[in-house]
Amino acid sequence: MSLSSITQNIYTVITLINLVLAISVIFLERRNVGVTWAWLMIFLFFPVGGFIIYLIFGQNLSRLKIYKDKKWRNKLYQQLTDHQKKEFRQRRVEYNDPSMAGFEDLIYMNLSSAKALYTQDNAVQVFKDGNEKFYSLFEEIRTATTHIHLMYYIINDDNTGRRLLELLKEKAEQGVEVRFLYDPIGSHRLSARVFQPLLQAGGQVAAFFPSKVPYLNFRVNYRNHRKLAIIDGTIGYIGGINVGDEYLGLADRFGYWRDTHLRMTGSAVRMMQGHFIRDWNMASKRQLVETEFFLPSVSDEEKGKVGVQIVASGPDQSYEHIRNAYIKMIHRARKSVWIQTPYFVPDESLVNAIQTAALSGVNVKMIIPAIPDHQMVYWATHSYVGDLLPLGVECYLYENGFLHAKTLIIDGAVASVGTANFDIRSFKLNFEINAFLYDRELVGELERNYLKDIEHSRLWTYEEYLKRPRMHKLRESVTRLLSPIL
Repeated sequence: MSLSSITQNIYTVITLINLVLAISVIFLERRNVGVTWAWLMIFLFFPVGGFIIYLIFGQNLSRLKIYKDKKWRNKLYQQLTDHQKKEFRQRRVEYNDPSMAGFEDLIYMNLSSAKALYTQDNAVQVFKDGNEKFYSLFEEIRTATTHIHLMYYIINDDNTGRRLLELLKEKAEQGVEVRFLYDPIGSHRLSARVFQPLLQAGGQVAAFFPSKVPYLNFRVNYRNHRKLAIIDGTIGYIGGINVGDEYLGLADRFGYWRDTHLRMTGSAVRMMQGHFIRDWNMASKRQLVETEFFLPSVSDEEKGKVGVQIVASGPDQSYEHIRNAYIKMIHRARKSVWIQTPYFVPDESLVNAIQTAALSGVNVKMIIPAIPDHQMVYWATHSYVGDLLPLGVECYLYENGFLHAKTLIIDGAVASVGTANFDIRSFKLNFEINAFLYDRELVGELERNYLKDIEHSRLWTYEEYLKRPRMHKLRESVTRLLSPIL
């Protein structure tokens, strides 16, 4: 038998084994139909390596039990959740703003499914870019007295990243407990050596789902995309801004970086702290306990009047909490649905919700970037937006730099700001965290910021979309097919 025949036989056997194993695994996991077909395309185009690609990028994390769900074993949280659910069922909840009672079904859904306690004693400040956020954060790190907890998807080894780590080192030397949790895939350009001065000063650093074998990580597809900062357990930061010069608008490629981040005081910070502690305990051997040291009571000067729920979701959970909340909000809309997102690759249920709102006469607006940072997601976004334009959805292309804000505003009354994009990856694969806001004054500020962003944007009409080049149509078609696994 010739060498070419032997090679061909080996190739055939490997291909058959690969397909049988891959298809068996997919159907045994009972995936979404769209996801199944997307993976079948991968196996078709990569018959030999398809199963390896699946093992790295396609496994169902909740079924594999890689992430042991310890999140709600804390009896305190369970007791608080059960007590608040009882108050809602008995109609004993009093709202600072009585009009928020109209959103009680949304609040209760977040409470019952995501265990997101509803608190109304929060003060919230909105930041529109990294310069505002980091100026405030650095100042409060300097005045921290007990502990500093930071969790970021990306930290870059640049001026901003080094300034932050130097400041953390100084606080650790002063005896403040410093913990830094980062995602090694999001921060793949970062060398672990940059953390050495902080570690030598007594700080602690942990990586979320690191690779145990160099260049091979079977959990690479499940990333911690959350961005939290908690100072002394009383001040919290949550939103879309990572750590790096580009988030301050200093990258030539993007220019100005438009994002939304929140600073909070009040009981919502306790919820943020709880999520940090549980993620930290997943990544670090030096476990933390949710004590009053980390969850201090709220002082009178820290209290506000904004209603907030901190909702987290991830592939370890049975339900897609943030996606479900988005859909619930859109279905609840009577006047307006305003969306900001850098990536718009929704699943069918979210598309249907937006279509239903538009067909019902609700004013649906969307702002997306005019320039891409991820080409495939950019073309898939255009494909999905194109389906909405003929329904009267107003889509604006942000041209004053790059738009990275993840914001949903409903009827000028409630809003969501956080880390979750409007895409399948955020809903199914990433660990995300959002703040749901119930306060007309605060939401009014978000609306005003939104209208200012429109001033820096260009309306993208359906007529213009229809005239796009054939190559654009081809790119959209290909990425649309792969959208369930992008």
